[in-house]
Amino acid sequence: MNQQTQTSVRTRKSFEVLVIKDRCKECGLCIKLCPPKVLASESTYNRFGYRPTYIIDNSKCIGCKICEFVCPEFAIFVREVG
Repeated sequence: MNQQTQTSVRTRKSFEVLVIKDRCKECGLCIKLCPPKVLASESTYNRFGYRPTYIIDNSKCIGCKICEFVCPEFAIFVREVG
């Protein structure tokens, strides 16, 4: 009797967070609501005088898109990569 062993490998999807820096008005909603805390405020200012959001570590993004949904300026987007 020949038994075959099947293994399943669960691979985690990868996501990339994109910020349009000149649209960001430093409201902080995306930073507060990001579950894995991937986002923070930059120390430099955009051309309108706001400190835009930046991505600390894209590899920790879980792809929930909460940041995208809460941004009133449509300045942040999440896309699946790979």
